[in-house]
Amino acid sequence: MTSKKIDQSSIERVTVIDVAREAGVSPSTVSRIVTGTARVSDKKRKSVEAVIARMGFVPNMMARGLKSGRTMTLGVVIPEMTSAFFEAALSGIEAAVQGSGYVPIVMSGHWDAKEEAQRIEFMQLRPVDGIILLSGRMSTDEILRFSRVRPIAALGRTLQSRHAVAVDLDNRQGAFDATDHLIGLGHRRIAFIAGPTDHRDAEERLGGYRDALKAANLPFDRALVAQGDFHESGGLLAMNRLLDSAPDFSAVFAANDQTAYGARLALYRRGIRLPDDMSLVGFDDLPSSRYTTPPLTTIRQPMFELGGILVKAVLDLIGGNPVALDAPPMELVVRESTRRRGQ
Repeated sequence: MTSKKIDQSSIERVTVIDVAREAGVSPSTVSRIVTGTARVSDKKRKSVEAVIARMGFVPNMMARGLKSGRTMTLGVVIPEMTSAFFEAALSGIEAAVQGSGYVPIVMSGHWDAKEEAQRIEFMQLRPVDGIILLSGRMSTDEILRFSRVRPIAALGRTLQSRHAVAVDLDNRQGAFDATDHLIGLGHRRIAFIAGPTDHRDAEERLGGYRDALKAANLPFDRALVAQGDFHESGGLLAMNRLLDSAPDFSAVFAANDQTAYGARLALYRRGIRLPDDMSLVGFDDLPSSRYTTPPLTTIRQPMFELGGILVKAVLDLIGGNPVALDAPPMELVVRESTRRRGQ
C-alpha cells in the first residue's frame, strides 16, 4: 500500500482568528502570546499554546513585519566567530529572542574597526531593525553616528543616548579580585601576562593588577609583566619569557583564560606543577576552564546574561521604550589551580 502524497498548497492556512475562536480569546491575545508580550495567567497561556500546537498555527512573520514596517531581524556584530568567550553571549542572545519574532543575523568584525563599520553598513542596507555590537574596536563616536540610522546596543563601553546604549563590566575590579585572591593565599611575587596594548579591557585588567599590589603595599615590578595577545600561543610564549627572565615568582595572573591555557602548557613542559609549585588565575571563566588539569581559578564574566540584556535593550530602543541597563557583577570562581603558598 502506497502512502498518499499530500499537496501542501491545498491545505488551508490556519490564521490568528481561527486560533482565537478555538481558544476563546481575542486575536490580539493570541498575537501577544506568540510574541511573548502577553500579560495573562500561566493557565490561559498554556491553553492557547495547546490550541496553537493542535491546529498547527505558524505565525506569518513577513506579514507582521510589513504591517509594522519592521524586518523582524537583529544584526549582531561579533569580534571573532571562533571565540568561546563570545559564544556564550551569542547563546544568551539566541535564548532572549525566543518568542519575540526576531531572528539574529551574526557577522564578524575580526577585531578591526574598519571591518566592524563595514558590517554595520551592510546590515543597515539590508536592513535590520536594530544592531547588537559585542565589544570590538569601533569608537563611540562612530557608534553614535550609525545609531542615527538603526538603534544600537553595545557591550564594553559607557554610552547612553536616544538611539544607542551600552553596558560595561568592571574589568579593573575583576582583575583586582583575581590578584587579591593570590595575595590572600600568601603570594608576594605575582606575575601578570597582559593582553593587547591597544585593547581597553586588557589595559583595565593591568590597572586592576597594579591596584591590588598597591593596596597590599607590594611593589609593582615591570619585570613580572609579560606581553600576551589574549590567545593560547601568546600565553605560552609569555610564560616562557617570564620563566627565563624572572623565575622567582610563585603565582601568575593571566589576562584571560585562553592566555592561562597557554601559560599552563609552558609550565607543564618545564616540569612546574599546578598548584604545588605555581598558582595560576585566568579571566572569563570559559566553559572549558572547569575541565583543565587542574581546573582553572578565574573571574567569571556573565556573558550569557549580558546577551539577554543587550537583546532587551535593543528591542526597547526599537520600540521607543526607556532602556534600563543593569549588568550583573563579575565573580571570582576558585578552583584547584591556586593554593596557599608553602602549603
